[in-house]
Amino acid sequence: MWNGRAATKISKNLGDLLLVASITKTLFESGTRTLNLSDCLQLTPSIIFQILSNPSLHPSKKLDFFNWSRSIQQNGVILHSPSTYSTLLRTLSRSGYLNEVPSILHSMAQDCVVLDSYSFKHLLDSSILSGDFILALEILDYMEKQRITLNPVMYNTFLVALVRKKQVPLALSIFFKLLETDFDDSASSSSSIACNELLVALRKEDMKLEFKQVFDKLREKKGFVFDTWGYNICIHAFGCWGELDTCLTLFKEMKDNNDNGSSVVAPDLCTYNSLITVLCKVGKVNDALIVWEELKGSGHEPDEFTYKIVIQGCCKSYRIDEAMRVFNEMQNNGFRVSTVVYNSLLDGLFKARKVSEACQVFEKMVEEGVKTSCWTYNILIDGLLKNERVEAAYTLFCDLKKKGQFVDGITYSIIVLQLCREGQLEEALKLMEEMESRGFVVDLVTITSLLINIHKRGRWDWADRLMKHVREGNLVPSVLKWKAGMEASLKNPPVQKKDYTSLFPSEGDFSEIMSFITSAQDTGLDSNDSEIKDEENDEWSPSPHMDKLANQVNSTSYSSHLFTPTRGQRVQEKGPDSFDIDMVNTFLAIFLSKGKLSLACKLFEIFSDAGVDPVNYTYNSMMSSFVKKGYYTEAWAILTEMGEKLCPADVATYNTIIQGLGKMGRADLASAVLDRLLKQGGYLDIVMYNTLINALGKAGRIDEVNKFFKQMKSSGINPDVVTYNTLIEVHSKAGRLKDAYKFLKMMIDAGCTPNHVTDTTLDYLGREIDKLRYQRATILNEKDEPS
Repeated sequence: MWNGRAATKISKNLGDLLLVASITKTLFESGTRTLNLSDCLQLTPSIIFQILSNPSLHPSKKLDFFNWSRSIQQNGVILHSPSTYSTLLRTLSRSGYLNEVPSILHSMAQDCVVLDSYSFKHLLDSSILSGDFILALEILDYMEKQRITLNPVMYNTFLVALVRKKQVPLALSIFFKLLETDFDDSASSSSSIACNELLVALRKEDMKLEFKQVFDKLREKKGFVFDTWGYNICIHAFGCWGELDTCLTLFKEMKDNNDNGSSVVAPDLCTYNSLITVLCKVGKVNDALIVWEELKGSGHEPDEFTYKIVIQGCCKSYRIDEAMRVFNEMQNNGFRVSTVVYNSLLDGLFKARKVSEACQVFEKMVEEGVKTSCWTYNILIDGLLKNERVEAAYTLFCDLKKKGQFVDGITYSIIVLQLCREGQLEEALKLMEEMESRGFVVDLVTITSLLINIHKRGRWDWADRLMKHVREGNLVPSVLKWKAGMEASLKNPPVQKKDYTSLFPSEGDFSEIMSFITSAQDTGLDSNDSEIKDEENDEWSPSPHMDKLANQVNSTSYSSHLFTPTRGQRVQEKGPDSFDIDMVNTFLAIFLSKGKLSLACKLFEIFSDAGVDPVNYTYNSMMSSFVKKGYYTEAWAILTEMGEKLCPADVATYNTIIQGLGKMGRADLASAVLDRLLKQGGYLDIVMYNTLINALGKAGRIDEVNKFFKQMKSSGINPDVVTYNTLIEVHSKAGRLKDAYKFLKMMIDAGCTPNHVTDTTLDYLGREIDKLRYQRATILNEKDEPS
């Protein structure tokens, strides 16, 4: 009996093998059109599976056989099993026949066949590798409709793949699907990796709003905990956006979780680097330097990046002496100084009027074999021009052109701007034509600078030369079209019902500036005014100052800061998004330079109503013009609106404020504003020092003038010709002729080239000296006469 069953089984298996071989041979030779219909009666799921599993059979033949056999049913029984579908889908995905997958999924749904999640993971991986993200989404939608569970690990794999393929919007949609699953112990690690990858991608794409949405969702999700990498990503991202409060809150959270034993995360070197970066970004360089010193004794050794950000922060805030100290320490500790660090030093030294020191640093850079870049030479040329070394800058530019290296579009733009400043419009246009002929793109900065100079010269017909020679893109036509539209709007502004309200309504006066600054500062973080209870300080902490800053944060809101160390630029050139405000700023500069305040205000009103948001430069240029005209109430209103729009003040803002207070005779308030600025983490550049010295000098506060002059030199900034002219003038008018002569001698010894203002100032000084000599001679003569 047993032998009979065995023989029957062997006979059946042999028959199946012969049938598989026959059908396979037929498929090889002629496909499905010559298949024997009698064989259909013998088909079973096992036979179909064996045929589709044959590695030598072409995928197209397998697909034809699958479709042919699917039409064959025996007593209503479906012959395609889950293993058959799985095998076919794997074959199609491996062979590049992914376009056939949707139809197979449709057939599978009709046959009520359900595959395991691993088969779908294989499909998802294949679609991602091939870049077919639409198919991947179709697969996910199919799984949802069929209620097939894809575990979080698979979602995470898909999410990471999308991010690495630069498909961030699709990754976001997958992220929200991922949030619907529960994070268990097996998936938490991979979930953290996937979410971290997504956060990094959002930061790189500067998708701030989406980043905050993901950040908030993750913090609300039960079971999800940021790892150290995740915390560092968030601190770095919010730091790049200037969100100091949030960075400090996350730092405090890291330390608290670690101290409570609830997590294994703890601040590392990357954390401190990000925190030092954001402190420098918001102007709190004092705090950054303290944290940097603490870092060196906390068990974390500063790396090359730490030194770089500290040096850059010091250079941007005119702390040149401290930048050089950190630079020297970096070299003494064996770090190779990069081109970026040298460029930062060069830029800072030129801005501080330390031309000889900058040249020495450049020579040292070359001697040490550090690779120079176009940016290095652009800094050199721009720094020489701004320090009245025009001939040296032109010579360097011409030499670089002859060598055919280290010259780019920015180099040409720097020289064009200088020619425009000198009023050499013809030469500027010729250089622009040469720039275009050499294949460099003429950017918006260059074009608008030429337009400003054309307007000053009254030669609008020369705009045709821009159209003729700038051939790349449609930038010039767009600029001229914008200009025509702007002029039409000024002639025929949009019809609106007149309400007779001021363009900048405000209550108060410019002399109330301290209350404005103090109230604004109280809403933010002030490390000098807040006090921390002793019990909140950890005396064993390796970074007590960082802890103190973190403990001062009262809110986790994304707060703005009152002062930004980044000076507002006329043209930001951030693509189409900034084109309108860039053009508004350009024509504001044109109108305000001509004293046409009414036109400037009308332009501001038209584009504000059109939804164009002003930026720092817009407010600063408007406020500066009102101050120069003596319209202090209007200037105060502009400053108030600037604060309401959460547009942080910069150095140019404070220059205007101090200039206005000086003209109002409120030099006492000017000094108070300066103190507040320094407490907020602000800094003084050479323009600020010159403005302050002028305001205090005209108010007769000579002792304070001398104090700020000493402070200026001790901070590492060399006085320029404006500084010396102002010092000589204010001391002469105050009757301190010896001091005025002393500053004249200092000016000559420093090699500071006089200008026409110097001549006028020296004429006045000479007359005062002659007058004093005459008075002394008269007194002596009166003494010699007999009584």
